[in-house]
Amino acid sequence: MIIDTNVQPHFRYNAEIRRYLPAAHQLRSIPDVEQQWYQAPGGDYRADLYGDGYPGSDPDTVSRHLFDEGPPDSRARYAILNPLTRGNIADYLLNSRICGAVNDWLLDRWLEPDTSDRFRGTIRVNPEDPKGAVAEIERLAGHPKLVQVGVPMQSREPFGKPMFEPIWEAAAAHGLPVAVHINGGNGVDHPPTFAGHAHTYPGYASFMPLNYFVHLATLIVEGVFGRHPGLKFVFADGGYDILTPLMWRLDTFWLSMRDQTPWVDRYPSEYLPGHVRFCSSALDGPPETVHAARWMDFSGKADLVMYGSGYPHWSTTGAERTAAGLSAEQQQKVLWRNASELYGLTVSEGSTL
Repeated sequence: MIIDTNVQPHFRYNAEIRRYLPAAHQLRSIPDVEQQWYQAPGGDYRADLYGDGYPGSDPDTVSRHLFDEGPPDSRARYAILNPLTRGNIADYLLNSRICGAVNDWLLDRWLEPDTSDRFRGTIRVNPEDPKGAVAEIERLAGHPKLVQVGVPMQSREPFGKPMFEPIWEAAAAHGLPVAVHINGGNGVDHPPTFAGHAHTYPGYASFMPLNYFVHLATLIVEGVFGRHPGLKFVFADGGYDILTPLMWRLDTFWLSMRDQTPWVDRYPSEYLPGHVRFCSSALDGPPETVHAARWMDFSGKADLVMYGSGYPHWSTTGAERTAAGLSAEQQQKVLWRNASELYGLTVSEGSTL
């Protein structure tokens, strides 16, 4: 069986979101469905998905592509929907209303009409409004088809800082992982690299996912994972191909400067299995599959990585490509077992690809 942990549904058109906004906000100016200023050459989405509707906007089409087409052993049993919002907007209250509208739309158009019981969803919240984010989690955490909390990768502060902790505490209390996904380019974001703005899409796309390590390092070093044993983060944009050297570096610094972080009671890398997962990415990993199994063993990535197609993005990746070169045990963990355990999804033993 296959669980696809990274699918982005979209509104059919920009005005659709306004039906789910409170009356006081329906006439406000908000960014369009096309969120990114950094546009991929040829379009952001799979070429065959451009047509009458916006890519990823029709539940029946998405369901057919993910669950029904292709060889039987390459079809997904479940798909985790992680809709994007509109990036970081200066009016944080409007941003929170947009997140609430996205959540209501996801329930109304995708999850509640899904009689096949194959879609699961994400509670989008605005980290710049911690009180509002906690209220949104409390409002929706009891819905059986909402299985995680979603926040943007872009942030003006690392997620280990104290102002965000009430959000993570609320998510952990309800057993909901926190999914971090690139979700900006049109608001008031900081530059996507530490040295400023990338000039081209390749510069943006290759670097932006690596910002996860700033969030991850501060979650460990600031003691957030230590205070919340049940808290789990999912980094949905890949970048795990550099996880090993970065964690080695963090382990080394921690070992020599433990007096500054006495609350970190183990090597930083030892926090990974209990708190961190990654969605697979077409841009990660060794270029030759003959090295894939050994590479996956570094830092125990077979226990951390979950298959995510990235549908309907241009880099959508099939499960067979993600599993290529992995051992049978690694394939099962990556394709469904890790996600099954994280999201509480029941599946039968799956075959390898």
